[in-house]
Amino acid sequence: MPRPMPALPFRNGDAMPALGLGSWRLPPELTAATVRTALELGYRHLDAASIYGNEPQIGEALRGAFAAGLVRREQLWVTSKLWNDCHEPHEVRPALERSLAHLGLERLDLYLIHWPLAQRRGVAMASSPDEQLSLEQVPLAATWAAMEELVDQGLTRHIGVSNFSGAKLKALSAGARIRPEALQIERHPLLQQNDLIAWCRQHGVVVTGYGPLGSSGPNRPPLVLEHPQVVALAAQRGLTPAQLLLAWGIGCGTAVIPKSVQPARLAENLAAAGEALAGELMAQLMALDKGAAADRRPLLVPGGWPLHAGEPLGWGAGARGLRCCPGRRGQTIATTTPKLAKLARVT
Repeated sequence: MPRPMPALPFRNGDAMPALGLGSWRLPPELTAATVRTALELGYRHLDAASIYGNEPQIGEALRGAFAAGLVRREQLWVTSKLWNDCHEPHEVRPALERSLAHLGLERLDLYLIHWPLAQRRGVAMASSPDEQLSLEQVPLAATWAAMEELVDQGLTRHIGVSNFSGAKLKALSAGARIRPEALQIERHPLLQQNDLIAWCRQHGVVVTGYGPLGSSGPNRPPLVLEHPQVVALAAQRGLTPAQLLLAWGIGCGTAVIPKSVQPARLAENLAAAGEALAGELMAQLMALDKGAAADRRPLLVPGGWPLHAGEPLGWGAGARGLRCCPGRRGQTIATTTPKLAKLARVT
């Protein structure tokens, strides 16, 4: 018999369902129907972000579900994220209030700093260094202090970060009045980040893995779904490759937020939460770790910004997938794009 939905506890006793619906790259025109279907299937965890451009449609689905008596607000866990152009302290509360208005909610369960770098107001995707603000201009600690005020004001129950390195998370936690309670990172068997996971577990930080099935697209590594060993192990266990990967993520003590617009896939993904994998199978998947991130477009770093090993180098044309090399501290690394070439020092 499938087990009930596992949940990850927060410090005050709140519990986040271990499987949620991701909304990154969920087309706005399909979002309301997809969220409604997910809620009808039993999803009770929704992951959103202002930059995804579909929060109004998520709100439309929520209002309809509430009105129909399908679900009550207190039965849902809703996460959203602060975008990079709202890191200045006076921009933090208005940004959250816009998300709340779009979602039709009075309060979030979890609000995250989406990336550990800041952009000028109104810049959605930075394409040059002058569109960004340095950490000296807008320290993460100042943004975090404004996030703490959101908890004081009752606008979100919990706060955390996304796409932070271990070094940045530790530094932020050390000086925080309210320590980060959650971290969202890319995670799947080929990119496990186990040292960071262990630190989070030791310090009571709940981890959500996005991209749990891998990502597809030009210049990206093969989907984890298509990895021969994943396919073979899933068949042995009587699961689809997607279900195996999601069950593995949950078995690691993390949450997972897969996305689909297909009702059958939504149901298939949700069913994975009821599957507990044996220790030997978990170990076989753990052995696949290669530190392989999907080809995303992280944030462009103006020259001289200190980076921690393994952090993204840039978000912008030609900066795809560039990361600091672990263990090569003190080295100067450049992007490969002549137009946007900048140097960054690994610290």
